Amino acid sequence: MEDKILDLKKTVYELCAADPGIAKILEEVGFQDITKPGMLATAGRFMTIPKGAALKKIDLETVKRAFAAHGYQVKGDAK
Repeated sequence: MEDKILDLKKTVYELCAADPGIAKILEEVGFQDITKPGMLATAGRFMTIPKGAALKKIDLETVKRAFAAHGYQVKGDAK
C-alpha cells in the first residue's frame, strides 16, 4: 500500500489535486468552504492547512489527528 502523506507546507489546492480524499477529510474537521465550487481553485491555491486552520480557528492538532485516523502521515509541520 502506498504511504499517504499530508505535507502541511503544500497548498490545499496541491494536496487535493494529488489526493481528492483530502478535501473530504478537511470538510469533516470544519473546512466546509472547501467543497464550494471554485473555492479550491481560488483560495486553495495560496492557502495551506495551518493558515486555514488559524483563519477558521480550528485546532491544528485536531486536523492532524483526523488525518492520522484516516491513515495519513503528517509532515512539514508549520510552527
